[in-house]
Amino acid sequence: MGQTVHHYLIFETAGGFCGIAWSNIGITRFQLPTKSADATERLLLRRLPDAERGQPSEQVLQAVAAAKRYFEGEEIDFFGFKLDLGEQDEFFEQIYAAARQLGWGRTTTYGALAKQLGAGPEAARDVGQAMARNPVPLIIPCHRVLAAGGKVGGFSAPGGSVAKARMLELEGVHFESPQPAQKSFGF
Repeated sequence: MGQTVHHYLIFETAGGFCGIAWSNIGITRFQLPTKSADATERLLLRRLPDAERGQPSEQVLQAVAAAKRYFEGEEIDFFGFKLDLGEQDEFFEQIYAAARQLGWGRTTTYGALAKQLGAGPEAARDVGQAMARNPVPLIIPCHRVLAAGGKVGGFSAPGGSVAKARMLELEGVHFESPQPAQKSFGF
């Protein structure tokens, strides 16, 4: 079997510079926004070191346009885009398929997603690992999967949980600001 050729494109959105990579099968990577095209390109190539800049297919151009509209605050559904995630653990495939069903502004928790797939609460950790390893965040909306109690939880993208909360707020999901751990004295 031949080596899969990956191509990529770096593009600017209202949220910063994003990156997308694809094979002849479908979209293989999506890089959430950073402040510079160079930083985005470095992050994308860290995961796909042999990728080359390329001329996007019609589907990739549609995904780029959808991402730009998303970061402008337009309600966008990424469900129809064909993905090429390579070899994945079967449970991770199920997790990704279930997460893709989460529409704009809808959230679930790691535990609820595990339960939806017929797994026990111990599988919530697997759901968290799948989200952390998600090669196409936004297209598989891992930012919509929260920690127990509706807390933001971790986020492995640039900006961490702040970026996750910002994406959710773009979709109309609001979080209370964390309270300072220590109350000040009114002297």
